[in-house]
Parts: sequence; C-alpha cells; structure tokens
Amino acid sequence: MTASNPARDAFPHRFGGPPPRGAHVEGPIEGLGTAAQLMNRIAGQLGSRLALVAPDGTRRPAPPALVLVAHGSRDPRALATVRTLIERVRELRPHLDVHLGHIELNEPLLADTLASLAGRQDTVLVPLLLGRGYHVRRDIPETAAAVPGLHARVAGPLGPHPLLVETLYARLIEAGWRTRMSDAARRASAVVLASAGSRAPDSAADTRRTAQMLAERLGVPVVPAYASAAAPTVTAAVRALAARGRHRIAVASYFTAPGRFATQVAEEAPWICAEPLGDHPAMARLVLHRYDQAVAAPESAPERTLIPA
Repeated sequence: MTASNPARDAFPHRFGGPPPRGAHVEGPIEGLGTAAQLMNRIAGQLGSRLALVAPDGTRRPAPPALVLVAHGSRDPRALATVRTLIERVRELRPHLDVHLGHIELNEPLLADTLASLAGRQDTVLVPLLLGRGYHVRRDIPETAAAVPGLHARVAGPLGPHPLLVETLYARLIEAGWRTRMSDAARRASAVVLASAGSRAPDSAADTRRTAQMLAERLGVPVVPAYASAAAPTVTAAVRALAARGRHRIAVASYFTAPGRFATQVAEEAPWICAEPLGDHPAMARLVLHRYDQAVAAPESAPERTLIPA
C-alpha cells in the first residue's frame, strides 16, 4: 500500500498524473505560447488602449505616426531584418501607427510612405542610420518637405547612444568574444568598429564616440574603420593594431542590417566578426527613444516642421 503524499494528492500533474478538474496549468497554447505570454500580450494591448483614454473618459488624440527610414539594400536579408525590427517596435508600443520607408533600392520608398500619410496625422521620421551624415541632414528632411500636406518631424540618428553600445557588445559575445580573459589576453585584444563611412565630419565624430563608449564597455582599444568614403579601412586598422601588439582582433559590425558593406568587412576580419545590429531588442527600444525625443521637442513652425531630436 502506497503511503499518502499530500503534495501528490493536491497536484497530481506534477508527479506525472492528470491535473485535477478545473485546475490552472501553465503551459503552451498552440499558436500563442505560454499562458503567461498570452496574459502579457493581452495586458499590453489593454494598456495601449487605455493610454488613448483621458482621465475624464474622453479619447485622447492618436500619437504621431512613426516612420522608420531605412536606407535600402539589394541584400534580401536587410529588408527581412528591418521588418522584424518593426514588429519588435509594434510589440513594445501596440497603439502606435508604425510604417516603413526606404531611401532607395527597396519598396516602399520613403516618398510614397509619406504621401500616404499626408493630411492624415502628424508624423515622426526615425532614421535607421547611425550618425549625422548626408541622409540625416539633407536627404530625409528634403524628402519630407516635398510632400504637400505633411506635418512631420525628423528625429536624430540612432547613434551615438548607450543602447547601440549594448547591442554591439551583445553581438560580439554571440560571435565568440569572451567577457572574462587574462591580463595577457586583454593586452593582446582589440576591436575594430566597422561602419559604412561618410565624408561628413559629424558622422565620423559620432562613430568615434561610439568606439570610445564600446572601448569603455569592453576594456580594450576600439578603433573605427570604414567600408567606404573614409579611412582607415578595416584591413588598415587591423594592421595598425597588430603593429601595437594587438593580435586578437575582433570586428564589430556597425551596420543596422546585413548588406554589401557588412559582408565586405566580414571578409576582412582576421578573427571573429559580429553580426550587424539588426533586430536586437535594444534597437527597438532605441527607435522608440528617438521617437519620444522628437515628439517632446518644441515646435517652431506650424506646417511641415522638421525638428532634429
């Protein structure tokens, strides 16, 4: 005769038996994930709807639409990555109207996306770009200004920012960078921060600032390098570091998505090369941070105001 076990009698499913009738059991629901995930999703959707209701019960005006501005690429992985990033943004802010526009090479083009929003609601453009280059300073604002009836703000570029540094750090670890190393290994280690490159001095300054922040995070030298339009190249940066006794050199891909430049610098890497920033969760939080900054910025003119955040 088996001895009575109060825990087994109360929770037979935890000992291999069936759950008691009416008992709640945390587990996967087909197509929805666990019950906890389902409840979190419902809570997020409910919270987003409540955010549109004022304390007096009236409906608040909808927040400005968010347009993520991607550069565009012939590499199909780039578009897939940006679309996944957009879904992460929507999960974090379900009530937000989120759109995508490309500067070139992919559809929808930015001008077409903005034309569809003209006259409908305020719009904030968040460039998926990492510094103050030509596209951020001239191309994107001029495209927005050319759309009749569009009331838009242009947020600042994603970088430099600590969330970018955290993403770079995470991508390096995924590629094989060790967070713990001996003093000798640290003295032999370095990172090349590889970016697209720009002739704009502000863009280069932004990349250097990110390299400095990443160096502080890693505890090893981080040298900026460029795939085009600026020097040094990745190969030249690797040689300069090797001449200083740094032979364990990783490459951090400072690109928002896979593409020609990211592939090019990976081929120049002497050791590990991290994946581009991509759809990392921190990137979605950074997009919304730039959006919120632009929304909070004071307006200086009523129509088609373009305010860098």
